[in-house]
Amino acid sequence: MPAPVADLVLTGARVIDPETGLDGVRAVGITGGAITSVGEAAPPAREVWDVAGQVLAPGFIDLHSHAQSTTGLRLQALDGVTTALELEAGVLPVAGAYARAEAEGRPVNFGFSASWTDARMHVLDRVPLVADASLDLFATHQSLPNWRGPASDRDVGRILDLLADAVGEGALGIGVLVGYAPDSGRAEYFRLAGLAARLGVPTFTHTRFISTAEPGTSLEGALEVIAAAAGTGAHMHMCHVNSTSTRMIDEVAGAIDAARVGGVSVSTEAYPYGAGSTVIGAAFLAPELLNRLGIGPRQLTYLPTGERVADDRRLAELRATDPGGGVVVHFLDEDDPADLAVLERSFTLADTAIATDAMPLVAPGGGPAPDSWPPRPDMVTHPRSAGSYARTLRWLVRERGLLSLTEALRRSSLLPAQILEGAVPAMRRKGRVQVGADADLVVFDPGTVTDHATYTQVAPSSGFRHVLVAGTPLVRDGELRTDVLPGRAVRSGAV
Repeated sequence: MPAPVADLVLTGARVIDPETGLDGVRAVGITGGAITSVGEAAPPAREVWDVAGQVLAPGFIDLHSHAQSTTGLRLQALDGVTTALELEAGVLPVAGAYARAEAEGRPVNFGFSASWTDARMHVLDRVPLVADASLDLFATHQSLPNWRGPASDRDVGRILDLLADAVGEGALGIGVLVGYAPDSGRAEYFRLAGLAARLGVPTFTHTRFISTAEPGTSLEGALEVIAAAAGTGAHMHMCHVNSTSTRMIDEVAGAIDAARVGGVSVSTEAYPYGAGSTVIGAAFLAPELLNRLGIGPRQLTYLPTGERVADDRRLAELRATDPGGGVVVHFLDEDDPADLAVLERSFTLADTAIATDAMPLVAPGGGPAPDSWPPRPDMVTHPRSAGSYARTLRWLVRERGLLSLTEALRRSSLLPAQILEGAVPAMRRKGRVQVGADADLVVFDPGTVTDHATYTQVAPSSGFRHVLVAGTPLVRDGELRTDVLPGRAVRSGAV
């Protein structure tokens, strides 16, 4: 009986599958959006690509992408991303966000958590919920009076009911920006963790504190997440451990390691930059609190104008007039050896996924950025939005040797899939180069792959020769295809 004819076969690549440990030259056959063969001999195929000298690996799964526009996701695709999920902030209503994304089409696979902050804004400040799957609701309503503070038992119940309904609509978990509402009750956070445990989904937390000064240290914020996991049995995911831990990374890492040894379900992620990005109205950026972060106003870049914030007075003015305005926060100086060592230690923590915290593009003056390709040259955003994975491969693997190539690929693909697959069975088919897995694949040159984005210029990465989403070439010979939108929805519970 003749062998089935594949749609496409990729031959000659060094194939790395982080789960099985495969690392060798193989031919990979693809049919109907799935991998149908991985072997030394190439099966019959309608089309064959010679990718000798390249690495073929699972496409990267970003657990933390706020860049949910077509343009933002295309930038990520050129960085090797095949699945980009909005899990830290989340959205509400979830069903509407999925419906809109599916109707419009997306370049890469997509999915959402249920947004705790959106639920709080709706319940406590009567903000209407709009299904746009962006940060706009969160950014726009920063200055409202009630959502950051404590809630009554009745209102907490209403908030949790909204989140439970969203999980029923396919949300991948619960996104908890508790660091933006630090005065919300710890009992509410614990109840939320209990809800997640009952529903069988993870939570994705921006921890309550970023500081090395007592009380309210980064360690205390991390311990709250660990305690909630230990006390409820929930899977608690700690977002961007590099930026929320800052100079307490050793203490935070030690606590996480010990908790895991004890069977507590805590997962982590990091991105390879010394600066963060958020809205300038964030609670922790109040002028009187910056010293707790170990920075001053001059370490803030206000993206609508590109200015370094001059002083406390200017910071207060910007927070009052544009609380949702984008800002880059330079926590660590990447040119300082001591700060660089702190950042690098974020990646020595075992089983820390690479996730970008990709941010939307910002137009001059803070206006909406057009969703068009290529991005206009006057658009700005944090470079992590376009270069996190290429930077990992260039800097952490090729230049610093902090991670092996296989380990970097595992942290970018398999590990994120495993973090989710307990609640999202469909993720068991991602992050692997195996027969039956989804054909979400990257083919790249490990010797030349690199990032180009800076804090002042949006620029796509290079070196990713091919990026396939569900078997469809989205990047072919290093060039983005704008005529296809092969991304598929990822939902909890769906097989």
